[in-house]
Parts: sequence; structure tokens; C-alpha cells
Amino acid sequence: MKKKFIPIFLLVICLFMYVNVLGIENKLYSQTVNASTKRYVNPIGRTVGLKLYTNGVLVVGMSEIDGQDGNKYMPYNGSGIKEGDMIKEINGKEISNTQELINIVNSSNGNEISIKYERNGELIYTSIIPVKGKDENYMIGLWVRDAAAGIGTLTYYEEATKTFAALGHGITDVDTGNLLNISNGELVTSQIVSIVKGVKGRAGEIRGIIDNGQKIGEIESNTSIGVYGIVTNLDFINSIKQEELEVAKRNEIKTGEATIICELENDKVERYQINIKKIYKNSKDNKSMLIEITDEKLLSKTGGIIPRNEWYSNCTK
Repeated sequence: MKKKFIPIFLLVICLFMYVNVLGIENKLYSQTVNASTKRYVNPIGRTVGLKLYTNGVLVVGMSEIDGQDGNKYMPYNGSGIKEGDMIKEINGKEISNTQELINIVNSSNGNEISIKYERNGELIYTSIIPVKGKDENYMIGLWVRDAAAGIGTLTYYEEATKTFAALGHGITDVDTGNLLNISNGELVTSQIVSIVKGVKGRAGEIRGIIDNGQKIGEIESNTSIGVYGIVTNLDFINSIKQEELEVAKRNEIKTGEATIICELENDKVERYQINIKKIYKNSKDNKSMLIEITDEKLLSKTGGIIPRNEWYSNCTK
């Protein structure tokens, strides 16, 4: 009997306490098939890099400005803008990155600028008067971000739709804690640099780099249960994909021994044993089962479950 694939969406190296099994479908796939259609995917379990670009610029902090007159200013006071808001336009011009915001603010010469920003899906309009700082540049006192990057696990590739799923959790901003609202992104190859073994009271960590990574695909959505997109580099995917398996439905999963695949050394994906301890059949979120790492080889390398590395990004005031 052909084995069925349980998409255990896990952090960086395929290890995560709770997993989602067909809880929320990939939107790209659900547009083309109905719920009764059997799905077949290629398990991957490989560490990859992800580069994401926001839909506007995200406000991640606020600070005072040292004015040329020696006084401190907070131009954003009274504007209503808060951390977590996404600036979409300034003076009617669409903003797609931090440099565009800097250029417009600095060219204002201290004149009031109009700002359109988004909060929880609602568009809000406000205005701020920039202040000239000691460095001769005009500023509004907001720390903003337009991109994020890090490494994670490429969970599976679906040949029927040329789509992929990664991570199994949403990418949130490290400062605001909110799900990152992205406009697009890239899935790229990565290199594992080191693994810090987890011990009691301190989680382990996997460290890697994505500089000069080979592009694998386009990221199209960042959701609470994972990152999805389209594979553009089929030659690469074909060189790393596993045997295609039918996806198991939630009610087909049983407790007991199971196998996961993950990459702990560059270009070396291996299989490890786990124990499915409990199944949450009525779960509405990304918590469908509780697993225990039982493989001694895996435990000796990682100490158990390793969370993803911190996402990094550039901030600009």
C-alpha cells in the first residue's frame, strides 16, 4: 500500500510541537480542485532561505529627533500612527520601500506631508510636519522597515500546481509581533553554518546564510500556517524532491511512530523517528497534533525541537 504524506509543517529543521494537516488549504490549489480531490506532494524537508518585501513600509518604532535648535521633537505626535501600521502613500505617491519614504520626507523642506497608512485592513489618512535634524536631513521620527529575511524549512512541492509550502507558521515582524503583510518575496537556497544544541531552559538554534542564494521560486502569500508560492526553478526542485506521496486527511492520522525528514547538514536530508502522542481532530488553528522526538541521533544533534533563527531586516528612521 502506498504511503500517505502527513504535511508536518515544522520550524527551521522540520521540528515543531504542533502541526497542521490540511487545516487551511493553499489558496492556489483550492482554486483548481474541490475538497474531495486526492492530493499528491513531494516531501522536501530541506533548509531554504526566504526574502520577503512588505506591501508598503512597516512602522516598527518611534523616537525623538534632535533638532538643529537643540530641542527634541516628536513630529508623529497627534498623527495617530502606531507601531504595526503600514505606510502606503505620502503626498499621494505610493511607497514601496524605505528609501522612497526618506527621499520624499527629506525633499519636503519642512512642509507638512500627507500620509495614507493601513491598520487592520483599514486605510487611514493623516499628516506630519517633518523636522530638520542636526545632520541637515528632515525626519518624522518613525522607524520603518520594508523587508525581512531568514531561513526555514521547505515542507513540500506540489507538482500538479508547481506550488510549494514552507515553514508551517507565519512570518511575524520581530518588533511588532504582527504577521508580516507582504507584497512579494523570493525562496532561495541557503547554507547551514552551525546548529546550537538545545538544553533544558534554553532552546537550540540553527544558523545559516542566504547571501548569493540560488532562486527557487516566488513567494506569494504569508499566512498564519505557512508561506506559499510558485516554483520557478524546476530543475533545482527536481534534483531535491522526494518520492511523491498522497496527502493524508486529518481523520486518517493515527497516534504512534512516524517519520520526519529534515536537513541538519548541507545537502544531506535524512529521516528521523518521532512519536505522534496526541491528535487534535477538532482544532481550528495550526495545532493538529502533539509530537515527541524519539530518534537518538536527532536528539544528540539538536537536543530536540529547534526554533527558527531570528529574522533580520533593515530599519530606517
